[in-house]
Amino acid sequence: MTIGVSIFLIAVGAILKFAVADELEGVDLGTIGVILMVVGALGLLIALIIEGTRRGRAAGGTRVVERDVYDDRL
Repeated sequence: MTIGVSIFLIAVGAILKFAVADELEGVDLGTIGVILMVVGALGLLIALIIEGTRRGRAAGGTRVVERDVYDDRL
């Protein structure tokens, strides 16, 4: 699940939970909204963790190499 899909699920869930006043027989739209928001938040968290590990590997991490320079001309 990408970051965009996660944000979309959170937005749709919030709309169902807080903005929709209609009622369907046998269906609680508020509960469905909460479920969508939770799934979207978990997907967003997982996507950010995966993206963070990819960036760390792609950039080579924070590896620092120090070398002493010796001048043999003296």
